[in-house]
Amino acid sequence: MLIAAGLHKSFGKGRSKVHVLRGLDLRVKRGEFLAVMGPSGCGKSTLLHVIGLMTSPDAGEVHLDGRRVGSSESERARLRRSHVGFVFQRFNLISVLSARDNAAISLRVRGLQRNGRIDELLTSMGVAHVADRKPGDMSIGEQQRVAVVRALAHEPALLLADEPTGNLDSDNSRSLLELLRDINTRRGQTLVMITHSADAAACADRVVQMKDGLIVDR
Repeated sequence: MLIAAGLHKSFGKGRSKVHVLRGLDLRVKRGEFLAVMGPSGCGKSTLLHVIGLMTSPDAGEVHLDGRRVGSSESERARLRRSHVGFVFQRFNLISVLSARDNAAISLRVRGLQRNGRIDELLTSMGVAHVADRKPGDMSIGEQQRVAVVRALAHEPALLLADEPTGNLDSDNSRSLLELLRDINTRRGQTLVMITHSADAAACADRVVQMKDGLIVDR
């Protein structure tokens, strides 16, 4: 599903230039749940942005769902909209919209028609009862589940989760991880999760360790 080969990414110029990814290689099988762990500053979030096609590498290649991703922003944007879903640590729900409308945003920005999939997902994720509520009227756990619904609404080939339990307490973290595991198992969803939590990583099929911009343990 995903091949990253020889990825390099730097920020800044001259003496302030920081090399974040240093020739990183990574392969993710279709239907796999992969966790990427590593200390702060090792490049995990930068890796997520590159394989999620939000930014281009300085060097190296990304292949997604059998196709090589080109360097043009328009191509990356097209593939990102059609093939990738994101679950963020801070949810990023729109405060003035209901849960249903927040999830439907995923379809609207892709030019897709709203359909019954939104309500189906809200039900399967256990949050049908908050469909008409705004984020301020939901619990933290409910907000995170709605964020997952939004990420899945367009049926992405690859789901990326960036520290998804970072803002959750133990009970909600456990509930969300069980949900992600179920999505992977029952739907065959390919999933890459960035995390610093060993407990979270334990839910994955495979765990890799990052250090200094490289995968050091597969």
